[in-house]
Amino acid sequence: MIYFDKVSKVYPDESVALEDVTFAVEPQEFVSVVGHSGAGKTTLIKLILAEDKPTSGKVFFGSTNIHTLKYNEVPEYRRKIGVVFQDFRLLPNKNVYENIAFSMEAAGRTDEEIESDVPHVLELVDLSKKIWSFPNELSGGEKQRVAIARAIVNQPDIIIADEPTGNLDPINTFEIVQILKKINDLGTTVILTTHNKGVIDSLGRRVITMEGGKVVRDDKEGRYII
Repeated sequence: MIYFDKVSKVYPDESVALEDVTFAVEPQEFVSVVGHSGAGKTTLIKLILAEDKPTSGKVFFGSTNIHTLKYNEVPEYRRKIGVVFQDFRLLPNKNVYENIAFSMEAAGRTDEEIESDVPHVLELVDLSKKIWSFPNELSGGEKQRVAIARAIVNQPDIIIADEPTGNLDPINTFEIVQILKKINDLGTTVILTTHNKGVIDSLGRRVITMEGGKVVRDDKEGRYII
């Protein structure tokens, strides 16, 4: 599904973000990417989202070289990917329903689809009772569950969760990880970046470890080893 083929990224100041990175993520896989700050995880995500281009090498989504897409083709490509950020990025002046509906409207979904799908995804993340609440009325864990619901509501092929538990306590962290596992079990590919050793060790799924822009480990059932 995602394939990095000898990808390197060197920025104008000559800092090397990625160096000769090669790996593949298969459909319905759950992959965690770990590494210290500066290891290259953020650049990896930017390349997948077509927010940046490699200096050399190629990044594929299926058979498509992401970085040969025309400007007007990029939005359609990005609809295949749902992203969950550490800082939630909810719209403060919209309630839970409206935050998720806004994502669907941007994807061209109908009013009927929105009315049907928003309650469904909120049930999936166990947040049905908060449908009319505003972000400032939610806990950190609840905000992140809204962010996950928003990311999955358009039924993307892949969810990228970028440090989704970085601002959460252990109980909420556990709940968010369980939701991501549930989403994966339902058939969506998940790529998780995290510094949380406990999360990685509890998952027992594939772990790609990065260091200095290189992939230094790729373990099918890995643990957090840095």
